[in-house]
Amino acid sequence: MGDQEALRKIITTLAVKNEEIQNFIYSLKQMMQNVEANSSRAQEDLEGEFQSLYALLDELKDEMLMKIKQDRASRTYELQAQLAACAKALESSEELLEAANQALGSNHHDFPQAAKQIKDSVTMAPAFRLSLKAKVSDNMSHLMVDFAQERRLLQALAFLPVPSTPEIDLAESLVADNCVTLAWRMPDEDSKIDHYVLEYRRTNFEGPPRAKEDQPWMVVEGIKGTEYTLSGLKFDMKYMNFRVRACNKAVAGEFSEPVTLETRAFMFRLDASTCHQNLRVEELSVEWDATGGKVQDVKAREKDGKGRTASPANSPARVVQSPKRMPSGRGGRDRFTAESYTVLGDTLIDGDDHYWEVRYDRDSKAFGVGVAYRSLGKFDQLGKTSASWCLHLNNWLQVSFSAKHANKAKVLDVPVPDCIGVYCNFHEGFLSFYNARTKQLLHTFKAKFTQPVLPAFTVWCGSFHVSSGLQVPSAVKCLQKRNSTASSSNASLP
Repeated sequence: MGDQEALRKIITTLAVKNEEIQNFIYSLKQMMQNVEANSSRAQEDLEGEFQSLYALLDELKDEMLMKIKQDRASRTYELQAQLAACAKALESSEELLEAANQALGSNHHDFPQAAKQIKDSVTMAPAFRLSLKAKVSDNMSHLMVDFAQERRLLQALAFLPVPSTPEIDLAESLVADNCVTLAWRMPDEDSKIDHYVLEYRRTNFEGPPRAKEDQPWMVVEGIKGTEYTLSGLKFDMKYMNFRVRACNKAVAGEFSEPVTLETRAFMFRLDASTCHQNLRVEELSVEWDATGGKVQDVKAREKDGKGRTASPANSPARVVQSPKRMPSGRGGRDRFTAESYTVLGDTLIDGDDHYWEVRYDRDSKAFGVGVAYRSLGKFDQLGKTSASWCLHLNNWLQVSFSAKHANKAKVLDVPVPDCIGVYCNFHEGFLSFYNARTKQLLHTFKAKFTQPVLPAFTVWCGSFHVSSGLQVPSAVKCLQKRNSTASSSNASLP
């Protein structure tokens, strides 16, 4: 037997190692595909950028050439106009000169009149009103360019600097109260980092993240600091993978080495196969149906694609069967009937501490929440036998809010909350109820459980919704520590 056990361990070790190698081979193949795709994309982007640069230079060249042409045309027009005016003035001046010479050779009798006419003509002559200075310059130096600076910039053109890879600091990271605070640091100071991108996903596999994983990475962008808290999470799987990368204003760096954090919480579903026929169960919601509507069978819903498998979040790979979870179907017990409008959870509690919450419709005529043994009779109502403990709200005829066990009741003089938190510590025998919003303690049972218990609920003429996948809140842990060291005034029924 010892040799067989040793061989089984070797087989298990080899199987795990084989799976690791297969995952690594898949990862390498995926990386090769990514190298091809990313390099092609980078080449296309580079060619596109250069084409854009060429187009911009061509556009600038055309604009500057047009400016030169327009300036040349304008100056040519001005000089041609001035040249024409000068030619006309010269022609007029030559005519006056010829007339003056002719006047000098005329007889004395006509000379005074001819001289006066010439004098008047000279006064009005264009040659004397003409500016002999060119209106424009032939200097075109203002249209010269010097691309020395631009050329140096182009010669210095290189690929963008990529930020360093962050390192996740597990010592500073924390999982508590259904929140995850992740901290990281940069290996080198980098003032050009603009923000960080955090990615996370749920998994049921311990250890390094696997390359093949059914759950997608969820993305949180625009993180300015080196710490981030994910709050309000539902821990419906055992672990979560995390990775982070730094980004400057242009490019993103490589992702950090992924880490895996345990997200321990109490996850259960409702056992629709054994609940009362008048209770309609949909996932974690229950509604009392006066017509005695049919309860949908879990297997039938999954087969039709209308049950938990209809959502990627509830795929078979996401929900791993717990050893404590009751088998599907009736699991050896009868369906509740008569006035026991009861539904149980499907996961046994036989150790550690657990917590869940339930929000009920305030118009319900009766509602109860607590725990029960699997052996609770099909006719038994919660709190009426020694096999169950509960808080019970009665809105029928007269309002009462009480703690019930073994057919004994203690009226609770506390405000009735619309959402109740249930804490169960199996080994210490504590079953406590809290206002889920304020964490006010409503009541505590101190019991000695003789067998595993199940979450238990009852409703009449109403409805409720259960929240599972919750961790024990820090405030509840603190109160329970006090409760375990000092006897509470409401720790037991009278």
